[in-house]
Amino acid sequence: MPHLPTLERLLGFLQRSPTPWHAVANMAQRLEQAGYRRLDETAGWRLSPGEKVYVTRNDSSIIALQLPRGPLADLRMIGAHTDSPGLRLKPNAAKTAHGWLQLGVEVYGGALLAPWFDRDLGLAGRVHLRRDDGRIQGVLLNVPRPVAMVPSLAIHLDREANNGRAINPQTEMAPVLLQGGQATDFEALIKRWLYEQHGLEGVSLLDFELALYDTQPPARVGVEGELIASARLDNLLSCFIGLEALLASDGEQGAVLVATDHEEVGSASACGAQGPFLEDVLRRVNGQLGEGGDEGFIRLIQASRMISCDNAHALHPNFADKHDAGHGPAINGGPVIKVNANQRYATNSATAAMFRDLCQAAGVPVQTFVTRADMGCGSTIGPITASELGVPTLDVGVPQWGMHSIRETCGVRDADQLIRVLSGFVNRAELV
Repeated sequence: MPHLPTLERLLGFLQRSPTPWHAVANMAQRLEQAGYRRLDETAGWRLSPGEKVYVTRNDSSIIALQLPRGPLADLRMIGAHTDSPGLRLKPNAAKTAHGWLQLGVEVYGGALLAPWFDRDLGLAGRVHLRRDDGRIQGVLLNVPRPVAMVPSLAIHLDREANNGRAINPQTEMAPVLLQGGQATDFEALIKRWLYEQHGLEGVSLLDFELALYDTQPPARVGVEGELIASARLDNLLSCFIGLEALLASDGEQGAVLVATDHEEVGSASACGAQGPFLEDVLRRVNGQLGEGGDEGFIRLIQASRMISCDNAHALHPNFADKHDAGHGPAINGGPVIKVNANQRYATNSATAAMFRDLCQAAGVPVQTFVTRADMGCGSTIGPITASELGVPTLDVGVPQWGMHSIRETCGVRDADQLIRVLSGFVNRAELV
């Protein structure tokens, strides 16, 4: 049985984090409650040994650091990503058709589209506006009640629907929002919601980044409640696990949590893993608390380790043939080391050995995933971070079903087990 307070925190975090901006805001709030101080990238930093700090970029990526009480000799880094595949609104989203106000959408990442039909959809993201005093401000917006739906076409009108067919996101997935509505009504609705949530009046909308999401809350599923079903398990589950481990740090070692945006679309952005965010932060930290200079920074990175956390494909009882026979991770069977000979994952035998040793010390079982040789393999921030920094890295994750669906499934015990392993990682005096 998992630790119930931890499980309740996880379910609450998932429900309150419909977008990367909300996820980062919730993580920042939790960090501040634990005594972490927010840093501003545009200001000078003054750092002290043993201090707890964090910094955000684009409000959708976050790096938190427990600085060591002693010399900055190495860093124990945990990586994750804050974004999930889904439907994002186009800039000129409002459109009308046959008496309905609808929203034009764009598919973000490799979303599994079929499960999006006939769902109760809320709307969330961030809005930039000009206040009546001329100030430009960005605010979070979350409409957590069902305000939209993408209705299916009845089987009577598409007799071949169950035989499988392509879904056209441009012509077949525009959600309905308001019967009899006009395009101008959408801006009025946003302003109304901004007033209801932030008390903002007399504002001019400048731009927005908004996404649809399933309003069905996370739940424990199964006769014994052995499963968790929720949206955005990939990869908010890893963000939560990494945060729990960081907060368990005793401060003797240097510990870092980095959760970046845009992994689902390649990570090539200023706040993505392929961008300079992590290196920028670590160079500033090393400049104050480490040996300084390029040589000192390289020595720090080579003495450090990165565990990239992103969920793994669990063995599906209805599709067991989609797995290699010797590498089908079981739900509730423990964390998974992800391996790929073509470097889609960053794991090598040295970093895998370190993780297996950590699992053994924590009394946690460990599994391995390798994709079938006749199938393609996804990737993570692991190889990107290893390439950008040169830090020894491995990829691990919690096994799950339905990756990139609107509602995904994992085991209740696996998250708790990975938290225990990563807590040992950030606190252990010597690593293999």
